[in-house]
Amino acid sequence: MWTFTSSVEEYAAVAEPFLLGDPVRNTVPLTVLANLRAGMPVKDPRYGWWTVDGEVRGAVFHTPPFPVGLFAVPVEAVPPLVRALDGGLTTFVGPLEVTGEATRLLGEPSRVVSERLFRLGTLAVPDVPGRGRLAVAGDLPLLVSWYQAFGDETGMGEGDVVDRVVRRLEGRELFLWEAEQAPVSLAALSPEAGGVCRIGPVYTPPSRRRRGYGAAVTAHASRVGLEERCEQVVLFTDLANPTSNAIYRSIGYEPVSDYAHISYD
Repeated sequence: MWTFTSSVEEYAAVAEPFLLGDPVRNTVPLTVLANLRAGMPVKDPRYGWWTVDGEVRGAVFHTPPFPVGLFAVPVEAVPPLVRALDGGLTTFVGPLEVTGEATRLLGEPSRVVSERLFRLGTLAVPDVPGRGRLAVAGDLPLLVSWYQAFGDETGMGEGDVVDRVVRRLEGRELFLWEAEQAPVSLAALSPEAGGVCRIGPVYTPPSRRRRGYGAAVTAHASRVGLEERCEQVVLFTDLANPTSNAIYRSIGYEPVSDYAHISYD
């Protein structure tokens, strides 16, 4: 049975213990929950949990304008979820078996983006000229432009970019790689949730690519995470980009499972 609420406190009380059972695969819902508790603004949110014989077996969240998060939804709970949302499942993201069941019920989507979740094993720091540093307030215009460019390039930019960058700056979540006395690449590190931090986004402007800067800033942010903030570090990659997948493997990231972003017109 699905139960829904707009109260993050009610949702957290019921769903968080279940989500903490697998903090790596549930990194996104746990991070969203942490951000909501920290005051992240959201309009018309919807949270839900799936129970079987009184036991929580699944959880879902929707914080517009972002997709519905099906990360912790079991396959057998998808058909009743589709019925319960009654046309509200137009953009969503989750494991392949879950999104596959949803698209079987909803029909052919207009857009599919395939991703892979990686977990850091043994960090291998690449030998790349430059240094990593924490982003500061003076970097705001550059960070906003890079966030916007990342969203335009991937088609996954939603919400107020300036607000998001400001919040992440204040949370000490953004890192830059500098080479020749100028920033050349960006990586973000989510707050710890269930002992896990997540890298993303990672962005290098086109003119600075193929020099190892993306690997360097990712390794730097990953090391900060492990040394100062969390027990494990994870990230998602776009499976359509074999270069980035190879880069993350080269610095110690190991595949966990595959996901898909689904959109309907």
